[in-house]
Amino acid sequence: MVVNEAESAEDCGCAPTARELNALRGPMSRRGAIGLGALGLGALGALGLGVGFGGSAAFAADYPSWDDVQRAKDNEAAKASEVTRIEGLIASLQADVAAKQAEAERLANEYIQAQIDYEAAVDKADSLQAQADAESARATQTAQKLGRLAAQQYRNGGDNAALDLFFSGSAASADDLLAKLGTMDRLVAANQGVYADAVGARDNALNLSNQAQVARDERDRLQKEAQQKMVAAQDAAAAAQAALDEQSANLGTLQAQLAALKDETAKTVADYEAGVEAARQAEIARQAAIAEAQRRAAEEAAAAAAAGGGGGGGGSSSGSSGGGGQTGTGGWVRPASGYISSWFGNRGSICANGSCGSSGHRGIDFSTSCWSPIYAAASGTVVTRQYFSDWGNYIQVDHGGGVMTAYAHIVNGGFNVNYGQWVNAGDVIAYVGATGLVTGCHLHFEVWVSGTRIDPAPVLYDHGINVY
Repeated sequence: MVVNEAESAEDCGCAPTARELNALRGPMSRRGAIGLGALGLGALGALGLGVGFGGSAAFAADYPSWDDVQRAKDNEAAKASEVTRIEGLIASLQADVAAKQAEAERLANEYIQAQIDYEAAVDKADSLQAQADAESARATQTAQKLGRLAAQQYRNGGDNAALDLFFSGSAASADDLLAKLGTMDRLVAANQGVYADAVGARDNALNLSNQAQVARDERDRLQKEAQQKMVAAQDAAAAAQAALDEQSANLGTLQAQLAALKDETAKTVADYEAGVEAARQAEIARQAAIAEAQRRAAEEAAAAAAAGGGGGGGGSSSGSSGGGGQTGTGGWVRPASGYISSWFGNRGSICANGSCGSSGHRGIDFSTSCWSPIYAAASGTVVTRQYFSDWGNYIQVDHGGGVMTAYAHIVNGGFNVNYGQWVNAGDVIAYVGATGLVTGCHLHFEVWVSGTRIDPAPVLYDHGINVY
């Protein structure tokens, strides 16, 4: 059976009106759904209904129609059975949402840690290779110094044959130079310390190069692991959203049917009308907050323009202020208004809501007011739209060619786009908040290249957006 048309609901005289029924289908917040789900889990246990991530008992059964409800009202036994059935369906819907959202959050946090581990491995491999290159250069420079000494010594000694032997081939590396110099006993004896230093630098370079290769292998392994966890987190987020959509489409009707069976329709409708009014007032407050944030952003942009800070920011080394959405070059725009309160790199660990994040800061922070608009920095597809414990509400946009941008700490209720949606540069995709590990409202903005977060400031600057 399926949910019947409004006509049969009106015919039976047991359902809310069309306007009242619409009120039952209002959106439910993520946190609210999880709270309801906790109650639903207990009901499922009592009813013996199984909940799995591939679907719950609710989705294996048909939903009752209003005709079913009317027929059940005429028979006490059938009424009790239908009440139990609908309560089970409601609990199953709520528990399915809660379970899927909890799983999405668990996988999201696993992905965060995998990404942090991968980026730490990138830094380690790069550092070891830089040290190896420096030691190799020192070995070559020291060997070349010995070569100059050899030239001088053998010229003075008149041993042109040995000198010709030394310079007869191309010595492309420290190994080549040291091999030739090692044959010159008189030179080595006279410059033993310099020769030993060159050999030591060469050996250090080789050892560090080997370590760097091991680190690169580990980096590549961790990159694959992070990518796999990212896909798993995205899939789980999509499943959670689908469950929430299923709940939103059916929960209100089921609750109204349950109320009708329990002869509480009038009270229930009154409760829902009160809830609708509360939701309406909340939406008015939300729109007012957005309007106020946009007004402040416009004032900041005007002040920046008056101060000569065109292109989205002034020239202060301590951070620039400017209007979000201002156009740069190459199809890029400034993702938010405000000045840069925290730059890319290491900083102290941020602690909030009973936990602490890592000391690394793989983005830049735009300090601006809550509910200020967040703009897509470039055109692309939304590939992540979910909640993370560190990043809070988070959006990631894929621009193609291995380049992505990400936007963190979005306010609850502040998502303006959906997973899989195409956005144009400058579109308002969300609103600034303080979710996740934060101490106040701001936008944490990231640029990803080939799976690694890089400093966004030079990228924005190269696209005509001055954030310095």
